[in-house]
Amino acid sequence: MTKSLLISGAGGTVLSVFLAILILLAMICVHEFGHFLAGRALGFKINEFAVGFGPKLFKRRGKKHGTLFSVRAVPLGGFCAFQGEDDEQDDPASFNNKKPWQRIIVLVSGALMNYLLALILIIVGFFSFGQPCYKMGAVVESETYTAEYSLAEGDVILGVQGKNVYFATDLIAALKGKSEGDKVVFDVERGGVRQNAEVVLRADCNFKNSSDISKLWRALGSDTYEGEDGNLYWCVTAQNCRFSFFSTIGRSFAYSFKTMGTIFRVLGELLTGSLGLSAMGGPVTTIRQTGAIAVQGVQSFLQVAAYIGVNLAVFNLLPIPALDGSKVIFCLIEWIFRKPVPRKVEAIIHAVGFVLIIGFAVLVDLMQFARC
Repeated sequence: MTKSLLISGAGGTVLSVFLAILILLAMICVHEFGHFLAGRALGFKINEFAVGFGPKLFKRRGKKHGTLFSVRAVPLGGFCAFQGEDDEQDDPASFNNKKPWQRIIVLVSGALMNYLLALILIIVGFFSFGQPCYKMGAVVESETYTAEYSLAEGDVILGVQGKNVYFATDLIAALKGKSEGDKVVFDVERGGVRQNAEVVLRADCNFKNSSDISKLWRALGSDTYEGEDGNLYWCVTAQNCRFSFFSTIGRSFAYSFKTMGTIFRVLGELLTGSLGLSAMGGPVTTIRQTGAIAVQGVQSFLQVAAYIGVNLAVFNLLPIPALDGSKVIFCLIEWIFRKPVPRKVEAIIHAVGFVLIIGFAVLVDLMQFARC
């Protein structure tokens, strides 16, 4: 959440790119470290744990287990290479010779580490700065909608219809299908006092998808203004709200789950066609947008890092060939039928999946560039 909710336009700097790469590198390395810890605990043989790709800048081999630890020249990821991960070997410590349930634990541990780090970042952010909430700025004056049944300038939105609000998608989900003139009960902080506010909606809430925030703020009566850059901004800003110790912990968990829900909602909308591919971005777009947010301050850095962490956790567990989720499916098939899918067939499926993922990432980046 930025200081002002921009309807269009954003930029990037060298610092923002650096911060974005730092976040992605950290999250990917944490992911691979999750695989490493689970593999080491379960007796898997690990050939190498690398930070980055390309030529080795630094390397050291562990004396006890023989694992090579390396730092490589290209800081865009990392990997944890297990013995026998892609073929059959006689070594009982090789990946494919371990029991299916053990492999499943190793595979999901990467995503689990991403989530745990994201949760820690959320907790740190909430305790340090507070939970980001939406604060109403100027409200459109109208003879039709009286102040008694409207949000007021300065209102901080904490909840709607008895449920806490963490993202604009929570408001969209709560108001979806409601019509102009319907009354909705909001939980707001007004003048430092928490209270309920009965609000009459000023527009139909027939949202096209979870990114249709223009209809949301219009229905809530928010005014707009034109910035110096010529872009239109809604008069809605970010307000940090502090809660008790245990409420902050609970809200941190809820925020992380809501983040997951937002990701699944977007994926669902992409599959149903209610959200176009132009709303997505590949690696270049991700780095640009991540950096643009991260450079705004420590709180923004923590927020976007947590979002990337949850995103990686969810994405990696999807049953898409080449991802951990697909490999878990193959392990489950072997566990249930007591016979693995031929390793060569599995390898081909993952290879094709990897090529398709790369192709898709390039496609959506090109679509973003075409829009600029």
